[in-house]
Amino acid sequence: MTELDPVIHAPARLRIITALNEALADGDELTFPVLQKLLGMTAGNLTTHLGKLEGAGYVETTKAFAGRKPVTYVSLTATGRTAFRSYRTQLLELLGGGS
Repeated sequence: MTELDPVIHAPARLRIITALNEALADGDELTFPVLQKLLGMTAGNLTTHLGKLEGAGYVETTKAFAGRKPVTYVSLTATGRTAFRSYRTQLLELLGGGS
């Protein structure tokens, strides 16, 4: 039996990567506040978990300016999308539901 990816398996990170996988097409991104509102997470909690996902190469954050205001964008990398699909398949197999 294959072990589930511990980076994704934490409940908050699973919510983040699931939301990004569902909400974004390849190459798309969300602003940090939109993702925060979508998930109902505090900024600090979301930042911490995004850091873990980014460290694994699953998400990418980029900072830019909209006028004079800083904006952080979050996207799901190809590696992250592949890892999520693998995680989902493994979880379904573990639960006896197949893929």
